[in-house]
Amino acid sequence: MTSETEKRIIALEETIAHQAKAIEELSDQLTEQWKVVEQARAKLDRLTERFLSLEEQSLDAPAITRPPHY
Repeated sequence: MTSETEKRIIALEETIAHQAKAIEELSDQLTEQWKVVEQARAKLDRLTERFLSLEEQSLDAPAITRPPHY
């Protein structure tokens, strides 16, 4: 092989190595972000259940009426 071809192959190998590292880092970041999304989704589900429970309790509460001294 010529020196120019060897240089091009080395440059391509370096580029591939950098791209592989970048892909791995992005994959790790995506995994971490997915965990955050899942935690937020679980928290939203719990808050929604709590809100619906409180809303149901408020519907069962007696109506607010004027005190007898009015």
